[in-house]
This record gives sequence, structure tokens and C-alpha cells, in this order.
Amino acid sequence: MSEPISSLDAVQKAEVGAILTGKITGITNFGIFVTLSDNTSGLVHISEVSHSFVTNIADVYSVGDEVKVKVLAKDEKGKWSFSIKQSEPKPEGDNSANSYRPGSNFKKGKPKKEELSDFEKMMNKFLKNSEENLRDAKRNSESKRN
Repeated sequence: MSEPISSLDAVQKAEVGAILTGKITGITNFGIFVTLSDNTSGLVHISEVSHSFVTNIADVYSVGDEVKVKVLAKDEKGKWSFSIKQSEPKPEGDNSANSYRPGSNFKKGKPKKEELSDFEKMMNKFLKNSEENLRDAKRNSESKRN
């Protein structure tokens, strides 16, 4: 019987797509650093953390958490890229290509009046006032010429 493959051998010999377990060693605003049991480290980019939109990674994970990662790539400098999202099955009913992102207001057609944000209301009021002021200024200048 053959000896078990160490984590390092599994990562180095694995094809892209191997799923391994590691521990979170650092959290940044752009991703999570994961270290495998043999001290091989890699980055899970924020876009690869979850199937749902994540604004702050620290709200979802903490340093020391154990996570499953899928090996995505190893670059020429020997840096590993991992994905937590791809190591898990996609949740049922998830349309991430069409999913809502906070701050996005993408809808076909013109938004209804009650759907306008405070900023949009403010800009509409400013535009209306500007047009009225411009109209008044034109009237005043025309009356002075005559």
C-alpha cells in the first residue's frame, strides 16, 4: 500500500481543481490568505470567497478559521490562487450572473417615481431649478434688448 501524499505533494502534483483544507492566516480588503498544513500559502480573492456578494470579508470569516479551497492556479513566481466559492456546490436557485449587488440600480426602462433615490430626487430638483433660472435669465436679457 502506498504512503499518504503530504499536502505539499498534493498541491504541487495536483491539477487545477484539487480541493484541499487550509487555515485562514490573514484577511485584507481584497481577499483571504490561506495556509495549508505544510505552510504553503495562497490567496483567495474576494470574488472567490462566496457565491453571494461580500462587502467585508471579516463579517464572514475570521483568522484561524479552517476552510476548504479549490486550487485555481500557480503563477510563475510560485504564488497560489485558491477559491472557497468553487470548492462548494452552487446554491440552488442562485443566479449570480443576474444577482443584485448593493448600490446597483440596474433595471430596464425608466425607474418609477417612488423608486428614485434621494440623490436622484435632488438632481431632478436641481435640473428643474436650473432650467427655470435659465429661462428667466433669457427673458430678462431679451427684454433689455428691446
